[in-house]
Amino acid sequence: MKKTLLTFLALSGLALAFTGCETEVVDHGAYLPVNVMVNNLEDRTTLVLLDQRIHETITCPGIQETRLPDGRLQVAVNLRNREERRVQVQANCEFKDGQGFVIDETPFQNVFLDENAQQGVQFVSMNDKAVRYTIRVRQAR
Repeated sequence: MKKTLLTFLALSGLALAFTGCETEVVDHGAYLPVNVMVNNLEDRTTLVLLDQRIHETITCPGIQETRLPDGRLQVAVNLRNREERRVQVQANCEFKDGQGFVIDETPFQNVFLDENAQQGVQFVSMNDKAVRYTIRVRQAR
């Protein structure tokens, strides 16, 4: 019994000595972005609602864009409150060049909407290079 146990322990020790630990492969290469089209609305639409609650509360009946005499882009948006309570949201506009890169961004401004009310908000670009835009609306903080 002692000889069998001793042989078993010796063979187990040899088996452990000759088997190495598996190491993880470390990859240091470049990676492609994952899910580039998921949640990418700001590149494709003119109005985005940034919060789930705002998505349920605010709608947009219309957007109007105008070129001013000096070439700047002016955008007016109508925001409508769909609820039976007064809400406060914040809105800003990112003006973009023809390829979609942001060249100018307005600060967020507070918009107070009474029950079922509609209110217009205007944004004007800083220069004449703006071609596209994205209006962003979020819950007031």
